[in-house]
Amino acid sequence: MNASASIQDATGNQDRQKLCEERAAKLARAYGGLDGLDLLTPMIEKEFPGRIALSSSFGTEAAVLLDLVAQVDPATPVIFLDTGKLFEETYNYLALLSNHLGLTGVRTISPDPLRLQESDPNGNLWESDPDTCCHIRKVEPLERALTDFDAWITGRKQYHGDLRLNLEPIEAVDGFVKINPLVNWSHEKIQAIFSERKLPQHPLVARGYPSIGCYHCTREVAEGEGLRTGRWEGEEKTECGIHRASWASGR
Repeated sequence: MNASASIQDATGNQDRQKLCEERAAKLARAYGGLDGLDLLTPMIEKEFPGRIALSSSFGTEAAVLLDLVAQVDPATPVIFLDTGKLFEETYNYLALLSNHLGLTGVRTISPDPLRLQESDPNGNLWESDPDTCCHIRKVEPLERALTDFDAWITGRKQYHGDLRLNLEPIEAVDGFVKINPLVNWSHEKIQAIFSERKLPQHPLVARGYPSIGCYHCTREVAEGEGLRTGRWEGEEKTECGIHRASWASGR
């Protein structure tokens, strides 16, 4: 049994998290100084073959990480969370970018209809309880989608600020090894890659959206405002919750 498989086979959340932490520490010693393609290649091909997935919102910066993954293996599973409240432009971008990069492993995951009927029958839960809205529409579906994987690739970056300031390239979180290959990349480097690789931009970028989520909870950002200022305006909320879930503790 290889080390990555043992994470999935562990009985109990505490056992899984312990194995995950041990695995992440070992990987950090071996690969912690790498980023981008140099980090992704061994994770996908050697360390977690068939057991690693990328979660992507197909947002404003998503193309860069998706392009890197496609260079390693275009069949790598890509989990796209369809909350049912995304911009039409995001769905169009999903189709455009998947075709452009030759991605063959995109999986569109939707919320449980019964959960929506029970907790958000009128579709306006975002107005009164955005945290629970995100939990039902994103956290729970992602938990189901990640069941068959041991490692999870994310596009989070330190320059986004707030809870992301102290991110590491390799983490052990909620029973998964999380790989953050762009953690130290700057906005300028991301834009340079868009140009070098001739990657199509999300159509809402030109309209002043530097960060894009559900249409009810996303607005344009004025010059001088922070990257994620347009998300959940008027709320203390800064994250949708998928990177703060506590699946390993039974939540």
